[in-house]
Amino acid sequence: MTTYQQAGVDIAAGDALVERIKPLAAATGRPGVLGGLGGFGALFDLKAAGFTDPVLVSSTDGVGTKLLIAIETGLHATVGIDLVAMCVNDLVVQGAEPLFFLDYFATGRLGVDQAAIVVAGIAEGCRQCGCALVGGETAEMPGMYAGGHYDLAGFAVGAAERGRLLPANVAEGDTLLGLLASGVHSNGFSLVRRVVEQSGLAWNAPAPFAAGQTLGEALMTPTRLYVQQVLALHRAGLLHAAAHITGGGLPGNLPRVLPAGLDAVIDTAWPIPPVFRWLAGTGAIAPAEMLSVFNCGIGMVLVVPDEAAAVVALRELGETPVKLGHVARSGGDAAEVGFRISVDFS
Repeated sequence: MTTYQQAGVDIAAGDALVERIKPLAAATGRPGVLGGLGGFGALFDLKAAGFTDPVLVSSTDGVGTKLLIAIETGLHATVGIDLVAMCVNDLVVQGAEPLFFLDYFATGRLGVDQAAIVVAGIAEGCRQCGCALVGGETAEMPGMYAGGHYDLAGFAVGAAERGRLLPANVAEGDTLLGLLASGVHSNGFSLVRRVVEQSGLAWNAPAPFAAGQTLGEALMTPTRLYVQQVLALHRAGLLHAAAHITGGGLPGNLPRVLPAGLDAVIDTAWPIPPVFRWLAGTGAIAPAEMLSVFNCGIGMVLVVPDEAAAVVALRELGETPVKLGHVARSGGDAAEVGFRISVDFS
């Protein structure tokens, strides 16, 4: 007699994982959540969450090939934070408060301990940004993934009151403020892995750019969550737009929040973190390529009408904002980023 388990799918392991993650999900509860894990769908009451006339905003993303470093190093604890951050940072730039999150974990053979560590990271990311982990899917698909490999996807839903969506009222003369990144975040890791291969370093070698960490540990630094900072500025009426700097870097993401006829002018240098200097030098990557692939130290750009008030508010939240430039009128229809400085990666 042939069983599903003999075909490579262990239902009991899936059930065991659900029991392990129930308390993790419960710890992320927030007003609006109805019920818990185990149903066929998750319920959320927008009125109970405090909204009067809401518009829903949704986002989905993954962690990309950064997962291969997690798999090769065994460092799985923070990829869940990466997953949440990649989704909710995209929500908040539209003026939306993240409400709930679902994850999709796919693997060839389910390792309950490994999966539980990953989901614990997802729960921690949700906790940090006030977002409820309301459910997800664990898919065991033998033959689809190599041994020990897995993939992650995340789905976030948020809401904003009608008339409070971003971007709004972006104008000539607005200031561009940058919020610092924690590292490479979760974009460009196919290039990162190529550079590491060229360097000849092992993942457990000392990181050339981060004292006291191995190369794997340093590169696995999780993506920063910017939800609380952006929402606080927006609620204070100090924000016209925000851009999450992901794949495409500053040139590819900042124009997405600017109306036609306006450009972003970057005329002030910012501190380039050592990891990007190492990548550029070791991989012989040109500055223009670095800027179009990586965040290069700026994970979020805020377009603000009152620089002084915004800086004070951000510093009260523990941020050290960097002035990057300003918004200027252009002659073209499509918004662009103009660099009036030479970005030095040496």
